[in-house]
Amino acid sequence: MSSVRIGAKTAPTMNYRHAYHAGNFADVLKHLALTAILLHLRKKETPFAVIDSHAGRGLYDIASGAAAKTGEAKNGILKLLSTNEFSGECSGALGEYIKLVEAFTPNKYPGSPLIAAKLLRTKDRLTAIEKHPEEHEALAGTLKPYAQTRTVLGAGYKELSKRLPPPERRGVVLIDPPFEAIDEFESAIAALIAARRKFATGIFLLWYPMKLRSKVERAIGELLNGGITRLLQIELDIASSNEVKANEVEDRSLSATGLLIVNPPFGFSTEMERGVQLLLKALSRGPGANARIERLAGDV
Repeated sequence: MSSVRIGAKTAPTMNYRHAYHAGNFADVLKHLALTAILLHLRKKETPFAVIDSHAGRGLYDIASGAAAKTGEAKNGILKLLSTNEFSGECSGALGEYIKLVEAFTPNKYPGSPLIAAKLLRTKDRLTAIEKHPEEHEALAGTLKPYAQTRTVLGAGYKELSKRLPPPERRGVVLIDPPFEAIDEFESAIAALIAARRKFATGIFLLWYPMKLRSKVERAIGELLNGGITRLLQIELDIASSNEVKANEVEDRSLSATGLLIVNPPFGFSTEMERGVQLLLKALSRGPGANARIERLAGDV
């Protein structure tokens, strides 16, 4: 398959607290991928399950004080929605994602559990896990109107393990931790390998911030050594750190992000290749911006 490559990708260390970053370019990439997977799962009549291991509160105020401190949504979802040059190209998963988000903006942005809830059919099911009591309370309120959803107060990896395989025997697991712990990447990879052993036919989507390339490469090695036979990687860098202006502190904290997808569905890489190129066109901050989609194992 083809790929898009322009330059090298680096980003400095950061703590990722979602209230400060909701609707940023990393959310846009992650939620586009989730939308594409859910649309694929809906093509079959049989029901499917969605499990979100680090669900958050489900709906974010991107005009709040926390969001205003970083202003990242303005260079993410708000910039995408205001870009008209390729409006006619926004079909498929990207078009569906934009339509879904537009129902909440200008001041609200839906997190992954709410996006999933919006795309479920009555026979499908979402389990959203969140360990922080206040966030879980907000999540429960957000998902209350959706009968086919359930929230769980508990640690993401532990609760995920309890719920696999799902009765539906098909579906997607989103692993989207905050990456505040030093060993978070290692924990996420271990949880993914264990989850895939329990749910071999499931689709797994792991999001990561691009901090150190060496950590990403080690994670990929662990997945391949752990028996993963179908693996796709997607990365997006809106601007290399040395090309961001010195006064734009919020963007130096994270300019690059990635996804690892285990068992990607048929046609997913093609759908994402088109969508990511459009995101790159809309969200690029300069000539150092780049994107990459790469098959790491198997036929994807």
